[in-house]
Amino acid sequence: MEIAVCILAGGRATRLPGKLWLDAGGMPIVVRVFRNVAAGREAAIACGDARDRALADLPATFVLDRWPKAGPLGGLVSACATLHAPWVFAVAADAPFVTSAVLDTLSARREAGDEAVVPVHREGETQRLEPLVALYDRARLLAVGEALLQSGARAMYALLDGLRVRTVCFEDEEAFANVNTQADYDRMQRLARKRFRVVAK
Repeated sequence: MEIAVCILAGGRATRLPGKLWLDAGGMPIVVRVFRNVAAGREAAIACGDARDRALADLPATFVLDRWPKAGPLGGLVSACATLHAPWVFAVAADAPFVTSAVLDTLSARREAGDEAVVPVHREGETQRLEPLVALYDRARLLAVGEALLQSGARAMYALLDGLRVRTVCFEDEEAFANVNTQADYDRMQRLARKRFRVVAK
C-alpha cells in the first residue's frame, strides 16, 4: 500500500513559541518527526502562514493552509490536495516519539472498507483517540474534510465521524506524547535518553 506522510506544523504555539525548533536529541523537533516517519516517502508539511517557511528546508512539499484558522483539519485537507498516494499518514509536527513503527502497525491492521485507521491508548483512566497520528484514505479525507470546512466545522473528531474508522490499541502511550508547553518539553527531554536511541538518525 502506497502511503504519503503529512506533517501538521501550522499551530500558533502560543504556549511555547518556537517549539518545533527546540532540540530533540540533537535536531529540531520537526526534523526529528520528519526523519522518524517521512524519509523516503512522498511528504508534505502543512504550515499556517509564511512565517513558517524555514520548514521548506526539509525535502517535502511545503503547503500553506488554504483554510485559515481552521486548525489541523484545514492543514490536513490543504496538504492532502497536493499529495498523490492513495493513503496518507498524518502526524503532528510536535510528536517526536512517533516512529515508522506506528505507521507500519496501522497499515498492517487496515482492512478492506476502512477509510481511517486510528491509534487508541490509555491516558490515565480514559481511552484516547489520536486523529493526529493516523492513517487516512486520501480521497475520502478530501471529500469529507472539504465538506466539513465549507460548513464551518473544524474538529478532527467530526472528520472521524464521517469516515469508516478502525481503531488500533497501543500499549505505549509515551509514543504519542507531544510538546505544547514547557512542562511537556521538560518531560520530552527526560524521555529522550531511552527513546531516541531507537529512532532513525
